[in-house]
Amino acid sequence: MTTPDLPLASSGGCGDDCACGADTDGEAYLECGLDPALAQLLADAGLDPVEVEDIANVAIQEDLAHGVDVTTVATIPEESTATADFVAREAGVVAGLRVAEAVVSIVCEDEFEVERHVEDGDRVSEGQKLLSVTTRTRDLLTAERSALNILCRLSGIATATRAWEDVLEGTKARVRDTRKTTPGLRSLEKYAVRCGGGVNHRMSLSDAALVKDNHVVAAGGVAQAFKAVREAFPDLPIEVEVDTLHQLREVVDAGADLILLDNFTPGECEEAVAIVDGRAALEASGRLTLTNAKAYADTGVDYLAVGALTHSSPILDIGMDLRAAE
Repeated sequence: MTTPDLPLASSGGCGDDCACGADTDGEAYLECGLDPALAQLLADAGLDPVEVEDIANVAIQEDLAHGVDVTTVATIPEESTATADFVAREAGVVAGLRVAEAVVSIVCEDEFEVERHVEDGDRVSEGQKLLSVTTRTRDLLTAERSALNILCRLSGIATATRAWEDVLEGTKARVRDTRKTTPGLRSLEKYAVRCGGGVNHRMSLSDAALVKDNHVVAAGGVAQAFKAVREAFPDLPIEVEVDTLHQLREVVDAGADLILLDNFTPGECEEAVAIVDGRAALEASGRLTLTNAKAYADTGVDYLAVGALTHSSPILDIGMDLRAAE
C-alpha cells in the first residue's frame, strides 16, 4: 500500500483534558496485521490498531457471513481494477478515515494505493473528496458498506460535537461525552468526539470514578460515597453527581474536585458556581440542548455532559463513487 504523507489533524489525538487513558507511546501497532504506516497513524491518533483491526474484521464478516459477495463476484471480472472516491454528500466534520482504510485493507487481496484529500477533524463541504483508494474493483465493492457504515457514523458524531463546540465558543465550557456508546465501538466513538473538538469523559468503569444517585443510596449519603471511593482508590479521579445544592455543599466540603450537576437549571448552576468558588470543577448534565447550551456555559461551569453525542447523532452522509483507475 502506498500513501502520500499528510499532517495529522490537530484534533485527531487526545487533548490535555482527555480522560480516555489511551497509551499512544507503545508499539501495539507492531502486533497487528495492518500496514505498519497505517497502524502508526492510528496509534498517533490515540487509537489501538489491534482493536481497529478487530472491529474491521467483525464488520466485514458480518457483511459476508463467512461467504462471498455474490453480486460482485458474479458481475465484476477478477482482474478488474478501479478507483473509489469517498465523497461527502453533505457538509460536516469528518472522522474515521484511517478506520475506513483499515476496513478496505482487510478485504484487499492485492496492494492498494490511497490518496488522502483531508484528515480527521477537518470540516468538509458537500461534494468534497475525502479519500481515494485504487485496487481490485471486487475488493472495493465488498468493503464499501462496512467502511461507509463506520465512516458515516463517526463523522456524524464529530459533526454534532463541533456544533456544540461552536455554540460554546467564547466561554470556558467544553462539551464532554459519556459512556452511552455503541457496544464494541466506544473507543472509536469517543475518538470521533475528539475529532469534533470535544472532550472525553472516562473510557470505562475502571479508569475514573463517578458516584451517581444509586451509589449514594447504597452508601448512605453522597459524602459517605465519595469518602469510600477516595479511601479505596486514592489515586483515581472521582466525580460526584449531585441533584441539590445541599449535596453540592457536602461533597465540596468532603474534598471532591469534580462535581456533576444533575438536571440543574442555569440559575441553579450559577448558584453552584458561586458556592464552589473555584474549589472544584463543575459539569452540567441533563436538560441540555444546543438552544440552551450557551446559557449553561455562561454560568461558569467547566463542562456540559452530552450523552446524545454518541447515542443520538445522525450519520454524516458519505458515499463511495467508482471510476476507472488511472
